[in-house]
Amino acid sequence: LRGRRGSSAAGDSSSKANPRTLNTFFGVIVPTILSMFSIIIFLRTGFVIGHAGLLYGLLMLGVAYFIISLTILSICAISTNGAVQGGGAYFMISRSLGPEFGGSIGLMFFLAKVCACGVYVLGLVEAILNIFGQDAETVISSSTGIRVLPQGYWFSVLYSSVLLLLCLVVCLVGAHIYAKASFITLIVVTVAVLSILISPLIVGPRHFNLTHMLDHNHTIIHGVYTGFNSSTLANNLGPGYSLDYSTNKMMSFSAVFAVLFTSCTGIMAGANMSGELKNPSVAIPKGTIIAVLYAFVVYVLLFLLLSSTCDRLFLINDYAVFQRINIWPPFVIVGVYCASLSAAMCSLIGASRILHALAVDQLFGLPLAPAAITSSSGNPWVSVLYTWVLVQCTLFAGQLNVIAELVTVFYLLAYAAVDLACLALEWASAPNFRPTFQLFSWHTCLLGMLSCLVMMFVINAVYSSASIVMLLLLLLFLHYRSPTSSWGYISQALIFHQVRKYLLMLDSRKDHVKFWRPQVLLMVSNPRSSCQLISFVNQLKKGGLFILGHVQLGDLDMLPTDPVQQHYNFWLSLVDKLDVKAFVDLTLSPSVRQGTQHLLRITGLGGMKPNTLVLGFYDNCYPEDYFLQEAAFCEGAHFPPVRHTESPRFLQPDEYVGIISDAIKMGKNVCLARYFFQLPPEGKGTSAKYGDSSDMIDVWPSNLLSADGSGSFADVCSLFLLQMACILNMATRWRRARVRIFLCVEAESGDQGWLAKEERFRELLGKLRIRATIKIVAWDRVVRLLRGTDSTAPPVASEEFLSAVNSLLKEHSTSAAVRFLYLPRPPTNSGQSQQYLAQLDAVTQGLGPTLLIHGLTPVTCTEL
Repeated sequence: LRGRRGSSAAGDSSSKANPRTLNTFFGVIVPTILSMFSIIIFLRTGFVIGHAGLLYGLLMLGVAYFIISLTILSICAISTNGAVQGGGAYFMISRSLGPEFGGSIGLMFFLAKVCACGVYVLGLVEAILNIFGQDAETVISSSTGIRVLPQGYWFSVLYSSVLLLLCLVVCLVGAHIYAKASFITLIVVTVAVLSILISPLIVGPRHFNLTHMLDHNHTIIHGVYTGFNSSTLANNLGPGYSLDYSTNKMMSFSAVFAVLFTSCTGIMAGANMSGELKNPSVAIPKGTIIAVLYAFVVYVLLFLLLSSTCDRLFLINDYAVFQRINIWPPFVIVGVYCASLSAAMCSLIGASRILHALAVDQLFGLPLAPAAITSSSGNPWVSVLYTWVLVQCTLFAGQLNVIAELVTVFYLLAYAAVDLACLALEWASAPNFRPTFQLFSWHTCLLGMLSCLVMMFVINAVYSSASIVMLLLLLLFLHYRSPTSSWGYISQALIFHQVRKYLLMLDSRKDHVKFWRPQVLLMVSNPRSSCQLISFVNQLKKGGLFILGHVQLGDLDMLPTDPVQQHYNFWLSLVDKLDVKAFVDLTLSPSVRQGTQHLLRITGLGGMKPNTLVLGFYDNCYPEDYFLQEAAFCEGAHFPPVRHTESPRFLQPDEYVGIISDAIKMGKNVCLARYFFQLPPEGKGTSAKYGDSSDMIDVWPSNLLSADGSGSFADVCSLFLLQMACILNMATRWRRARVRIFLCVEAESGDQGWLAKEERFRELLGKLRIRATIKIVAWDRVVRLLRGTDSTAPPVASEEFLSAVNSLLKEHSTSAAVRFLYLPRPPTNSGQSQQYLAQLDAVTQGLGPTLLIHGLTPVTCTEL
């Protein structure tokens, strides 16, 4: 919670009052034992043995404690890996798995605590009515209770509400009052348990006539307490599932296990008090393990005692069996009342602390904002009131057994999340995950998580499915709400771990042309004028690597710090706003050419390195500022303004052409993009309208600046153009556009060889599975301008020829959305760079979005 804006006031008042006052015994051991004993040990132990038998009862107990033991190992590992703040299990999960998973599981765990509190209050009402109810469901012929309390559904709700109000008053006073009073409660409960254990040594055999009143029908059942008896033990070894007299439902292994597992839901009672513990990293693991071992031993002893002394009918038909066979029944009665009341208050306090932590972290916004308010002593009284209202709603269930399965499912889901959190931390192999508790491994975490999930569906498949659906909905809500946090995200650590592993497995020596895809390095001078091009290349990459490269001019020797580092976040924000899947790589260099060389060599990792360089076109036009057109980019002041009439040019023509030459020497494909600012934007919040069925993608696979432009249509560079156009046509936004291929031929010449070339080209397109329309363009008049009258002289690209080529392109490709043209190799003589650029400028003048491509890589394959 450090550094959170919403927690400052609460944190200040808490620190002044020093709320961390509880030690291991009072803060962890006592509440955990009381939560695990609660109502189950006194009112449902006989129910478990009666229906399941001793062997299956021990099996259930073993499975339950096996599951919670694995979870305890995860709790101990996480809680000893750093300072644990208020919120207990929620704090551990959220700080391990991030706000989305932590918030959703935290809310589910809060609901589990709410339902558990309802279970304990309903159990307490059941125990009270067994003694004082006028129409008790189970009446003993020899009982002498003071039966003054009227009964019925609404009376049960009334009594539950009064008891819950008492718990509310205690919780509003403060957790420290409960913690101190709970020690006295533990003494009372311990005395009650001891009286149960010694009673068979003193009390002789007894017979009971049990009268059940269900739906106004009286049923009399004869129950026997035999004392320690081998025949009784033998009869109680196996299962004997029958109707539950309180709900009139047939019991099964899963139903009985659900009730029993409710006694295991208290293992996080100490963790939920983490905000009040002096040293939670020590107290939580130590206290939880001691409390769980103590509770397990007591349950085993009670299972053995009941199965050896009471017949099955007695156990099944009387929840208050311990009271009937006790040396002095008030021992058990007081124990039941104290344990139930204590467990209810513990759940109410624990739930309110979780809700308070959720509110302080501001994960659910305004609905939970008031729950962050605390008193001067640090008690979150508003979250206590929130919790009280929700527990009051659960009391309308009316019966303990009705909501026992729901409570168990919620708790199992929370325990699975704790195991998942520890498993993720272990698998991520983060150097800072160094818990002082070492008795765990990823095997225990995985086994614990799977065990919890399996038992959820064994208990109740409907509740389990609904809880998981609810969890997923909460995950989606928090994901789209995108709460910011400084906790760190375990997903990032796991992704890093897996990506590193798979990058090592990605061997460039095993590359095959069948699986080639463009890995693009797009050099961006200023994002203000390049947004449409960035979005277009994002469509062109076809699941390949996409890197935005930028060279900042400077010399690190002359600067106090690296100016590039502070700009990375600005570029990453740009990537988010444009909604493109791109990496960012920036470098500092004395020249743009040298910086581009660096990026071409070192950008990427392992088998993921760029194979294609995309540059903006070099011309004398002044770019438009895209940021001024979109409100989403109004905060782009950290990028410099676009070039204008008085701005110096940092890149000269020879350096630009040199970059193209360098890329070709390094075996990279080169693309020059012009007029892409004319494309509509396609970032977040925009509505691009291109790529429909009326749009065309035009491909000119011939070198139009060569006299042999009508020569080969299928060299490596031409096929590369076709492949790039095909990839664009496969992109979602361009899927409905049509591809047209223009073949320039000398139709007036006597040589009709171009007909055979066209036929072979059509056959090649069929083999390459490229759907396109072929257009034949006669360019005899244009090519004559290049060759001139002297056929022996080398062809010269005159202005007239360049203008004719441009007119030819405009004539046939005016309606195209984008054009792919053949980019000739740059001249080896740097003195001809200006002429080379002038030719490209003249050919593409006024065409609209155009991509000039020079491909070096074989990218097509006709084989399977």
